[in-house]
Amino acid sequence: MPRSRFVPHPPRRPAVVAGASSGIGAATAAALAAAGHPVVLGARRLDRCEEVARAIRAAGGEAHVRRLDLAEAASVEEFAHAAQDALGPIDILVSSAGHAVPGTALGTSPKDFAHTVEVNLLGAHRLVVALAPAMVRRHHGDLVFVSSDILRIPRPLMAAYMASKWGLDGLVRALQLELEGTGVRATIIQPGQTLTGMGTDWGPDTTAAVLGEWIRFGAARHSHFLRPPAVAAAVMAAVTTPPGSHLPLIEVQPEAPVTADPPDRTDSPDRPPRP
Repeated sequence: MPRSRFVPHPPRRPAVVAGASSGIGAATAAALAAAGHPVVLGARRLDRCEEVARAIRAAGGEAHVRRLDLAEAASVEEFAHAAQDALGPIDILVSSAGHAVPGTALGTSPKDFAHTVEVNLLGAHRLVVALAPAMVRRHHGDLVFVSSDILRIPRPLMAAYMASKWGLDGLVRALQLELEGTGVRATIIQPGQTLTGMGTDWGPDTTAAVLGEWIRFGAARHSHFLRPPAVAAAVMAAVTTPPGSHLPLIEVQPEAPVTADPPDRTDSPDRPPRP
């Protein structure tokens, strides 16, 4: 048989997770550590990251915490250097940090709009520039970007967030073209509505208004939200798929709650109902 040209996954794959203080990032860091990979957790809220890291260590995993603010270029560079000093060459990068300010395109201030793009798009690019070139030189690595199904299902009152995620999608699709043949894979994860810390600072009235508009435009079909571990499982699927294969896009949606008396959909509309 011909010898494979694909570099196998090493048993220990040092990983960094941006946005690891809560939600999807925290769940992803825990999942990576549970699989035996040492992780560096990055976020602005170091106290919350330390809580996540303590839980990982208590379960037998290896976790380090470093400050990371994706809106600051110097912070990203310092984080990348600190992560490599702690773990050596990084083989998995998960960019899950996100910022969302509710508002319309006409009503969102340019300052708020720019900050959202700074975190969600430019911050992700800074991480790529800081960590991906070494992966390319080693012909091995995974870049995973947590985006949103907002690309497929536009949601009202999320103009800045939607624009930033469309930009992120374009960045990753460009990366996928550029990385072909290098041994480094780039994956987009598109979760549906998910229970995370994002939006908890909006206030109850704003949150109710946003959800009401989502329902009015058909963007929220039912009341069930994903839990962060469900999205972390998609990240793990991307990074554990065998070399020689690639999951460029994974969409994760919450399953609708099971109803007590579901409608009978077994009859075809072209035949008379059963007696």
